[in-house]
Amino acid sequence: MQSPETVITCWFVEHGAKDWFAADPGFDRLIAERFANTNRALARGEGFVWRATAAGRLAEIIVLDQFSRQLHRGSPLALAQDGMALVLAQEAVAAGADQSLDAAKRGFLYMPYMHAESLVVLEAGLPLFAAFGEDFARSARDHLACLRRFGRYPKRNAVLGRASTPEELAYLAEIGDRMF
Repeated sequence: MQSPETVITCWFVEHGAKDWFAADPGFDRLIAERFANTNRALARGEGFVWRATAAGRLAEIIVLDQFSRQLHRGSPLALAQDGMALVLAQEAVAAGADQSLDAAKRGFLYMPYMHAESLVVLEAGLPLFAAFGEDFARSARDHLACLRRFGRYPKRNAVLGRASTPEELAYLAEIGDRMF
C-alpha cells in the first residue's frame, strides 16, 4: 500500500485539474499502476492509521472518492466507495480537521458531499462549497437542483443499471456531455 504522502504528491503536485477531470485513459492507467492495491486496501478499511492526520484522511478520501473513479470508469465500482468517503469527510468536518488544509485540498475533502445522492447531505455541504467562491458554489447548486428534480443523478443510471424515466432521458439528451 502506498503512503498518504505519495497520494497527496501524485494528486496535487504531479497532477492537476487537467488530469483530475479529463477522463483520460492514460491518467487512469497511471492511477491503476500506482494505486490499485492501495484502493483495494482502503476499501477494506485498512487505512485507519491514515486518519490520525488531516492530510492522511484527505489522502484516504482521494483514493476512495477520486481514484475509484479512475480505476473503475464506466463500472458501478467507480461509485462503490462513495459512502465510505462521505463518512470520512463528515467526520473530518465535525472534528475541524478540514480547517488545517489549504483551499484546494479542502475542496477534495468536501467532494464526497457533492457525490452523495442525498439532498440532506448536499444541503449540509453547501456552506462548505460556498467558502470556495462562485465556481464551487454553482457546481454544488447544480448538483442540488438535479437531486431536487430527480432524486438521483441521471448520468449514473446506465452505469448503475438503473432504468431512466422519460424525463431523465430528455434531460440527458439536453445536457449531452456536460455534467449538469
